[in-house]
This record gives sequence, structure tokens and C-alpha cells, in this order.
Amino acid sequence: MIYSHEVETMCPIAQGVAHGAAPIPEEAKWVKAKEIKDISGFTHGIGWCAPQQGTCKLTLNVKEGVIQECLVETIGCSGMTHSAAMASEILPGRTVLEALNTDLVCDAINTAMRELFLQIVYGRSQSAFSEGGLVVGAGLEDLGKGLRSQVGTMYGTLAKGPRYLEMTDGYVTKLALNEDNEIIGYKFVNFGKMMDFIKAGDDANTAFEKAQGQYGRVDDAVKLVDPRKE
Repeated sequence: MIYSHEVETMCPIAQGVAHGAAPIPEEAKWVKAKEIKDISGFTHGIGWCAPQQGTCKLTLNVKEGVIQECLVETIGCSGMTHSAAMASEILPGRTVLEALNTDLVCDAINTAMRELFLQIVYGRSQSAFSEGGLVVGAGLEDLGKGLRSQVGTMYGTLAKGPRYLEMTDGYVTKLALNEDNEIIGYKFVNFGKMMDFIKAGDDANTAFEKAQGQYGRVDDAVKLVDPRKE
């Protein structure tokens, strides 16, 4: 250790009481985190790329400093899906500090990792007060049946108004309009359920029909329109 001349000539003074690290909540325990292995938690966060053309939602399940589970969801950029594929291989098995300093290929995923790191090390995790934390596999529960991301895709113009394209329910096939051409509901097909039906042996047409549903006052509609064509 090299000290400057000014420090060398100082007289020593006792530092007094040192309380150590402030405790943070982790899986129903109060932990004074001093090392990476002291960190545990399950949490979500989002990141964005430099030109802000795409975003990533990242979910991590950390046990004793090591990432045991990750869920990488991206939107807005075709290249991000390939980056997410690589990130899903990179993240498990790394400590949160390693992951913070690892190139996760995509700016948005790297930013999401930074935001999650801050949440976890400050004790702001979803599992902060859950005894024992969340089981490995909890990340998939966010996706629900069919294991598909919850995506909302809407489009609108001043000239022609709004178009609902995809909801959490599924791919929107028809918009239900009233006599004033206002949207009062929609029909949809749930691709996750559709694929499950096909894997169970149904032909594509049967699966498509079985996976359909509707929301709102569809039965009261004056007309139904295809949001992608009309």
C-alpha cells in the first residue's frame, strides 16, 4: 500500500464504533451482506438499448450469490431474440457480480442485468419476505399456460383509429364494434393453447377452433372487423 506524504505525516486517530453493513431483507431473513454469497433473491427488471429501439424484461432467481434460473423476454428488435438465446445459456451458474460484468450480447439485456443487480443487492427483491425464497422454476409461472410471454401489441392512427393486434389473451382475430364504430370487445386465438392441442393430436383447424375465445361485449357488436385488413 502506498500512501501520500500528507497521509504519512498524519497522526492516527481511532475510528470509533463501526456498525457494519445495514441488514437487507432476503427470503424472510435480515442479512448483512458482505460477500457475493450473502446475496439471494428472486426479482424482475427491464433494460433498454442505447438507441432505445428495443427492451428486455429479465427475471433472475439467485441463491447464495449464484444465478440458478433466468427468464429473458425481449421485444422490439429481431436481433434481441438471438441475444436472449445466448443470455439464457450464459447467466445460469454465474454469480450476480460475474453476470454484471459479462457481455450478455445485447445492450438491453446488459442494462436489465444492471437494474436487477441493484434491486437484489439492496434487498428489493420479490422474494424479500418469502421464507426460503421462491423455488427454481418460479420464473416460468409468470408465463402461464402455454409458456408464452404476455405481450400487448396495439396500433393506432389519427385517420383510422386504434387496432388491437395482440393481448395477453392471445392473437386478436376480430374487433367488435358498436354502432358508433367504437371497440367494445375482441375475439382471439391463444397460440399457446393451440400448440398444446396440436401436440395432443388435434389437426391444425380443430386446434385453431378450440383455442379461440372472446372478451368484452362481442355478442352485442354491430360488426366484426379484422384489425390487420380492415
